[in-house]
Amino acid sequence: MLRAVLLLPLLFLVSLMAPFSVRAAMEIQVIGGAANKIAVAMVPFQTAPGQPAPALTQIAGDDLNRSGQFRLVDSSGAQQPIELSQVDYGVWRGKGAEALVIGQVMPLPGGRFEVRFRLVDVVRQTQLAGYSYNISPVQWRATAHQIADIVYEKLTGVKGAFSSRIAYVQKQGKRYELKVADADGQNPRTVVRSSESIISPRFSPDGGRIAYVSFEDKKPIVYVQSLADGARRKVAAFKGSNSAPAWSPDGKRLAVVLTRDEASQIYLINDDGSGLTRLTQGGNLDTEPVFSPDGQTVYFSSDRGGSPQIYRIPASGGDVRRVTFSGTYNVSPAVSPDGRHLAYVSRDGGRFQVTLHELASGQTRVLTDSARDESPSFAPNGQSVLYATVLGGRGILGTTSLDGRTRARLSEQGVDAREPNWGR
Repeated sequence: MLRAVLLLPLLFLVSLMAPFSVRAAMEIQVIGGAANKIAVAMVPFQTAPGQPAPALTQIAGDDLNRSGQFRLVDSSGAQQPIELSQVDYGVWRGKGAEALVIGQVMPLPGGRFEVRFRLVDVVRQTQLAGYSYNISPVQWRATAHQIADIVYEKLTGVKGAFSSRIAYVQKQGKRYELKVADADGQNPRTVVRSSESIISPRFSPDGGRIAYVSFEDKKPIVYVQSLADGARRKVAAFKGSNSAPAWSPDGKRLAVVLTRDEASQIYLINDDGSGLTRLTQGGNLDTEPVFSPDGQTVYFSSDRGGSPQIYRIPASGGDVRRVTFSGTYNVSPAVSPDGRHLAYVSRDGGRFQVTLHELASGQTRVLTDSARDESPSFAPNGQSVLYATVLGGRGILGTTSLDGRTRARLSEQGVDAREPNWGR
């Protein structure tokens, strides 16, 4: 079983994490794409001496390309406009561009930079957006992601998610590390290091804290840690195992899985460790809880029907209802930000794959072509799903669009990454 919490809570998850080494940056491979892509030309910005690398337009262009919604138009051999008045629309229409991004980087005192950019509608010959930023070098990549977010939203009508962050677990030698990185896997920083396993990281709704399970006390305990100052506390450290934390939408409570009374059951607890109440009942293995966006429902995995399936229960308690009926194995639910979809891992013919389930209709579709997927998590804008899988004997992170046509693999040479979560 992929998620052994349904048989032996937590232990098999640790065994999936084979030893691995680390490298500084992730490589991105984009597979497939939307049927009708928006053609965008990213004109390299006029540069300033001493500016960081890679260029802003390269970072933003990689973001757009990874989404699968855009086709980047080659801007070489053409004019390199900086201002709107310099744009020759005929040239860019001839290249097939529907939109154009132009700008410049200017040095400022103290090693800072002013970044100016404009997004232009080539067809209508109008400016869609124009912004100026005063930044330090450490804000370079964040500014590029912001530019990509603006382009994405102006051209698709949906907010971008390139400025968001992901969390994941990796192991270097005999040490486990909980990492937080940009949505493209770059700029990783270590939140926690331990010689014992770390699993199940989950961002708080405001992105300022992260809950996770650590085995540093020789048993699974749920911690909550501030990403600003590193302060942390034990939230669930009861007898037996404490696992699978999930935040309520208001960030005041967590759902956790405890074995303090009998088999794995779901409890609710305040974010300071007070107010423990039991949510599910019986001798079943109930695990992997997640709140609906309105906080009224908790979805979870359970074997109460004989095989692992997804169920739901009111967050205030009450009747449990089964959600998934297709197949004999469905686990690890994640709820889309708009509450319309579930993503989960389903098993079919020995392959464990990310599946999308429309809650209103019950229709499902498999989103991935890999065989050992785990831990699906929606992007903040709900347009992509982050997950982990195994390729070439090691764990890598990947994203997929909701139609499954665009998949991007984020990988590092020799690194095994697992347990991803996508935050704000």
